[in-house]
Amino acid sequence: MAAERPVLVLDRVTGGYGGAEIIHEISIILGRGEIVTLIGPNGAGKSSVMNAVLGTLVIGGGRILLHGEDITGTPPERVVRRGVSYVPQTANVFPNLTVNENLEMGAYVRTDDFRPRMDEMYELFAPLAGRRRSPAGTLSGGQRQMVAIAKALMVEPDILLLDEPTAGLSPRFREEIFAVVEDVNARGTPILMVEQNARQALGIADRGYVLVDGRNRTDGTGAGLLADPEVGAMFLGGGTAEPAPAPSPGAPIGTPAGTARGEARAGRRDPDARPPSAPGARRR
Repeated sequence: MAAERPVLVLDRVTGGYGGAEIIHEISIILGRGEIVTLIGPNGAGKSSVMNAVLGTLVIGGGRILLHGEDITGTPPERVVRRGVSYVPQTANVFPNLTVNENLEMGAYVRTDDFRPRMDEMYELFAPLAGRRRSPAGTLSGGQRQMVAIAKALMVEPDILLLDEPTAGLSPRFREEIFAVVEDVNARGTPILMVEQNARQALGIADRGYVLVDGRNRTDGTGAGLLADPEVGAMFLGGGTAEPAPAPSPGAPIGTPAGTARGEARAGRRDPDARPPSAPGARRR
């Protein structure tokens, strides 16, 4: 049986701004039904990878494939219409608009009745249901992030890009946002996430990529990277997580994990959320 085609591929992508290269031959794969996280030091090029997908980075080499079709250099508005939603780290809600109005803004490209989708968002983001008439700017930081993610999901995207979704949040709200990310993914949306909270991010990720100086440093399953001593020394406070299966030796950069799930994530996932035979099936 032929391998399932990834939903997103960055194939040796090089790019930057104003003639200055920021990322160098970056290769990343996001498979159907996966959470993939990008970690690395500040300035590693993680957010630039997101901008490359969105078409706001000048690409100097390589290619970007969405469902197997080349979208390299496609303008941002066309990328969004092709099923890619993006939640930036900051300025990701309209603070003076109500929660309801923010979700309506998220549905601006839809021409059908989006009210059922809005109801789904209030079911998924239960803390927002009672605040739908409140201006987004009056909400807590965690709730504003929920609004931002819900707004991005209003178009029922094929892929969700999250840039530092827990930045500046308290530990309590970080836990809530990571739980939201898992729930969104369990309903069938593949997620590519940039995150500084590496231990928690890898704990929910199918796979992760470590970027350093705008280049691929290493990659593997979330559990495998948590158990990697080098990754632990660089990003996890000098330690590692409990032992977990490491990635297959010799696996090339960008090798999808298939249906395998890291133990760190499996322990937090409802076993019925995504049957192994259909890793990306939507739940309705």
